[in-house]
Amino acid sequence: EIRVCVNRTCRRQGSMQTLEILSGIAPPNVSVKSCGCLGRCGAGPNLVVLPQPTFFAHCGTPARAAHTMFILFGGHPDSWTNSLAALAFRKRAEDEFPSNNNASQAELLLSQAINLKPAGGIHGLYKDRSAARLVLGNISEALEDAKEALTLAPKYPEAYICQGDALMALDQFDAAEKSYAMAVDLDPSIYRSKKFK
Repeated sequence: EIRVCVNRTCRRQGSMQTLEILSGIAPPNVSVKSCGCLGRCGAGPNLVVLPQPTFFAHCGTPARAAHTMFILFGGHPDSWTNSLAALAFRKRAEDEFPSNNNASQAELLLSQAINLKPAGGIHGLYKDRSAARLVLGNISEALEDAKEALTLAPKYPEAYICQGDALMALDQFDAAEKSYAMAVDLDPSIYRSKKFK
């Protein structure tokens, strides 16, 4: 687990952007959360990796965030740079869909991001592309992407929702119900959300 200080001093030094970047490029088995002051004010943005506390300071740029992930999880440094590029494609895709209702452009951007083979965040790319493909009517491809997201991150509730949506479109109601139930089991707050109802 990675916790990013979002207290006043670190926030002024860019910790909210650091939190967003780390959340976007994190491997599926790593959670990234905000936290209060870590006691190193002025050296931020600061973050701590748990369970054995390892502190990182001055993590205020995308390059520094990618380097931190490389230190923590290894791999090739280029794969973490690719993760940043994939995150940029994902953000552009979010601008296209659902806000501009341009699902085809979003699908293209997300496909480009996936082709970069990023070290982290790829499960989110598949989930987002699944949603775009479902809107485009490419139901079987949407289901494949949701399943791929779940293969990469078996405890990813949003991917279960995408899978359920694709199964509903295929009139596989029992399987869709099981998928939705799994999402709620993993994150009970989903049940109370307006989107889910």
